[in-house]
Amino acid sequence: MPQPSFLAASFYVAGGGAFGSWLRFLVGRGWAAALGPVRAGAFPYGTLTVNVLGSLMMGVLVGWLARFGSQSEAARLLLAVGVLGGFTTFSSFSLDVVTLVERGAIGTAAFYTGLSLVAGFASLFLGLIMMRSVA
Repeated sequence: MPQPSFLAASFYVAGGGAFGSWLRFLVGRGWAAALGPVRAGAFPYGTLTVNVLGSLMMGVLVGWLARFGSQSEAARLLLAVGVLGGFTTFSSFSLDVVTLVERGAIGTAAFYTGLSLVAGFASLFLGLIMMRSVA
């Protein structure tokens, strides 16, 4: 698989990431428009939507790349790392867990899932505590 230069790879990821982030923004706006800001704010509909859609799209993309043997590192960087990474990093997390499961590393997958959730929540709480203690 030919590797793009660092600069080219950076542009693929950054451009795709910007587009994915914009799509994530549109999903949130769509829920607010459909439900109204108060109802849309009562439940994280936008986040749930992008996590589920992003995971579905990551599965389709990875399956397509595997089935049709695309050797384009540029396409992987643009679509998987950039667009889907900007849309939701949950899709990358989902791919990591499924890859571990498919390799038979069930324990590692469970550990990674638990560690990611616990460390992520704990880090968020720590960040909040740190900022709330700043006078």
